[in-house]
Amino acid sequence: MTTTTDNTARSRATRRRRAKSAVAGTGYHLFSGVMAAIFLVPILWVTLNSFKTRAEANQATPTWFPHSWSLENYGALASYGNGIGVYLGNSLVLSTLVVIGTVIVTVFAGYGFARFRFRGKSLLFGTTLLILMVPYATILIPLYIVLGWLHLSNTVIGLALTLVMFQMPFGVFLMRNSFESIPRELEEAALVDGCGPIGALRYVSLRLVTPGIVTVALFSFLASWNEFLAPLIFLNDDRQYTLPLMLVGASTGLYGAVNYGSLQAGIVITIVPVLLLYLALQRYYVSGLVNGALRG
Repeated sequence: MTTTTDNTARSRATRRRRAKSAVAGTGYHLFSGVMAAIFLVPILWVTLNSFKTRAEANQATPTWFPHSWSLENYGALASYGNGIGVYLGNSLVLSTLVVIGTVIVTVFAGYGFARFRFRGKSLLFGTTLLILMVPYATILIPLYIVLGWLHLSNTVIGLALTLVMFQMPFGVFLMRNSFESIPRELEEAALVDGCGPIGALRYVSLRLVTPGIVTVALFSFLASWNEFLAPLIFLNDDRQYTLPLMLVGASTGLYGAVNYGSLQAGIVITIVPVLLLYLALQRYYVSGLVNGALRG
């Protein structure tokens, strides 16, 4: 009799736990669905509007679906200025240079801060992080003067160096934490086998901090791809303009009126490369953020 009662009690407890788990899971998925809809609805709205005619996209009373599907807005972007291909290529070149520069600098700097001891290490690391506290817009004019001294003004390389500098603090912080999460014994074993510090970094550590590297690369790509203010200040030749600068010019009409059709078509073009890159590297991105945030 006692055994039967105990079994019944355990069965009821199990059912209660399962019910609570089901309720929690339902609430989680419901909340996730609502948040996903909040982020996806504007993207859907922009995409639909980009396929409207210019008159329909700019009308006072908006509609969800186009009355007549049209590629007029994309055609206007393709024929604007030097052609959207030129501006898209400039943005790709700039983002690639920023990603490569940021990854190289932050990997070596993060490895140095994580593995070597030297005088002033904490002070140097803290000073690097202090760059995050400097208002971005306040130093653009001094940077413009410095780039002029270096004969790098109105060049993509000068702009890329500036953006690498602003991406460096977060990247160094993340990579230092990523390297610190790796047991030193693995590198010591590589050193015993004949590798030097650079060899241990290349053959052992880099393979283990791949998520952190991908995270730094994604952040630097997004920042440079969407950057507007720095290209506006540093670039004077319209053949060097990036996609955000081109979109401002293409979407501005007579007396400052906004051509919403061209603007939304440009937004769709801007979103596609970022979305594809994020989907391809999502698992590394999440892992890199978690590993980089847990230590420090």
